[in-house]
Amino acid sequence: MFKFLNYKLEGKGKTIILIHGLFGNLDNLGMLARNFKIDHQILSIDLRNHGFSFHNNQHNYEVMASDIFTLITKLNLSTIKIIGHSMGGKVAMKVAELMQNQISKLVILDIAPVKYSARTYDNTIDGIQAVKQEQPKNRKDALSILRKYIQLKNVRQFLGKSLYSNKGIITWRFNSDSIIANYEHILDWTPVALNSTPTLFLKGMNSSYLLPKHRSLLKKQVSNFKIHVIANTGHWLHAENPFEVIKVIRTFFKEKI
Repeated sequence: MFKFLNYKLEGKGKTIILIHGLFGNLDNLGMLARNFKIDHQILSIDLRNHGFSFHNNQHNYEVMASDIFTLITKLNLSTIKIIGHSMGGKVAMKVAELMQNQISKLVILDIAPVKYSARTYDNTIDGIQAVKQEQPKNRKDALSILRKYIQLKNVRQFLGKSLYSNKGIITWRFNSDSIIANYEHILDWTPVALNSTPTLFLKGMNSSYLLPKHRSLLKKQVSNFKIHVIANTGHWLHAENPFEVIKVIRTFFKEKI
């Protein structure tokens, strides 16, 4: 029996789908949701193995895109815009490949359609595994364990949003076992067929996820795109400067195809 993704649907108008990144949940793009629901219908999604969505041993871009395609079909949505961050941006590009005629615009936050070799999440994974193994009894102890592996406070706070108490033990709501087992699939990428959907790539100025060297591979997959850099931000640009990110996206949405 197929399990549908957990989601939140709010607002009225044409639909924008918001897709979070690795170790996140549907609340991560909440600042965007609160702004855009004024004049759009917003579909916020928990990807498989994240938030309150189902857990599964498979975790790659093809199955994640298929999950969203099935949900879109169930909700009978059309003329969709998609905003995806990091891993969610890659998922968005796979969804657009599946249903290009129904996607009017794409916004990809700080990721490129490429395979990444740098294992930037290794320390994070070590911290996640340590919390699970040590079975802390309260949130404070869990965050203290994370501090041994993750220096950046904002990253610890981000992960902390996925902690919950299960029978007196603080653990992760996301499926850490499947995500870690499939980490190479998350880094990997199978190029999509050339897509003409108007696409905006937003890059955090201080981030290394979207670089000039990626442009040649990008051109082979997206024929109609632009890149905009958000000054003084990193990988979580939408959290660091949401007002500028929203302003740029709204301008892009108003542009005629």
